Amino acid sequence: MAKAFASQGDMSEKKITFDEIGKDIYAFTAEGDPNSGVIIGDDSVMIIEAQATPRLANKVIDCVRSVTDKPISHVVLTHYHAVRVLGASAFGAEQIIMGDRARAMVVERGQEDWDSEFQRFPRLFEGHESIPGLTYPTTTFSEDMTVYLGNRRIDLMHLGRAHTAGDIVIHVPDENVMFTGDIVEYHSACYCGDGHFSDWGDTLDAISSFDVDAIAPGRGDALIGKDMVSAAIENTRDFVESTYRPAARVAARNGTLKEAWDAVREECDPKFKDYAIYEHCLPFNVARAFDEARGIENPRIWTAQRDIEMWEALQG
Repeated sequence: MAKAFASQGDMSEKKITFDEIGKDIYAFTAEGDPNSGVIIGDDSVMIIEAQATPRLANKVIDCVRSVTDKPISHVVLTHYHAVRVLGASAFGAEQIIMGDRARAMVVERGQEDWDSEFQRFPRLFEGHESIPGLTYPTTTFSEDMTVYLGNRRIDLMHLGRAHTAGDIVIHVPDENVMFTGDIVEYHSACYCGDGHFSDWGDTLDAISSFDVDAIAPGRGDALIGKDMVSAAIENTRDFVESTYRPAARVAARNGTLKEAWDAVREECDPKFKDYAIYEHCLPFNVARAFDEARGIENPRIWTAQRDIEMWEALQG
């Protein structure tokens, strides 16, 4: 490779915050690293997103134990990416829940995704030797399901394709709070390498229709208040559209991936270059946008080898 992925050099420790975003509902955030969520019910706790390794999951558990001693009964995973799911074993939960589509993607590409992500972003796999293997759910659903933690109702829903084909969101009606996974980000680049650009905006519209009071996004600060929620949704929309439009124009004239890269940088750099993981995401975002614009509906599977080949083409 001409030079390393930007993420391979990102070794700085991130400051963890643990904010209450509704009564007994918390967002675990870490300056652009993957977020997790905590929902405390009458008798037990639900975790949203498991982190990349059991060692990193224990940082979430430490935060949980600072506010409750109730057992962790459920882990909900919004999609299949390794940095979100491979720490699940640490929680000892009775149920691990995913959407049907996300489970199918673990089967189809889970190992390749793990190998690819580990190569790209080694810091996020602190304690990788503690990972027991791929994470499979104990429970899945197609479009929606409801879990009750005592009297607390939690709705899990697939609202449409966006960051992946199998994204789900989690809504807690009594506090009108939502966990969106990587469908919504805040001052962090969207990772679109497995995304569906043509659907993402409609899925954001579906989230907006809930008119929630707070969102825990996939990365970045917790979004508290309707104004902050709305701003983050529209900013995410702008990021996705600003990535796809220039790549699609290049594809329409039978241009090259390198030309798409240059065109996306010209549009996105002025607006987003200071966002967390921007340089890490950009090559994968451009490659997927270019593919989709050329009619490749299903994102191609990333492998460690494909990552390198793509990166070398962009450097060329």
